[in-house]
Amino acid sequence: MTNRSNTRYKTTGVCAVYIEYDLDDKNCIHNVRFTGGCSGNTRAIAALVEGMPADEAIRRLQGIQCGNRGTSCGDQLARAVQATLNPKNKT
Repeated sequence: MTNRSNTRYKTTGVCAVYIEYDLDDKNCIHNVRFTGGCSGNTRAIAALVEGMPADEAIRRLQGIQCGNRGTSCGDQLARAVQATLNPKNKT
């Protein structure tokens, strides 16, 4: 597997504008950084997924909503990581 570092994802439907993160050669998430959004929440998400296998983070975060937006910063991170793992099936 290849190391996919410095991935940048343009979010939709949330206050955060971008999410940046790294995946190591075992598909574990590192160095999550949100641009914009609620600082406490985005820092908490980043801390909680640090070193977590990508599939586990996707499973835990996918589908979480913020109010009536239909998505959240956590859900957007799940979508971003899913798109990195499966580039032909971008969400």
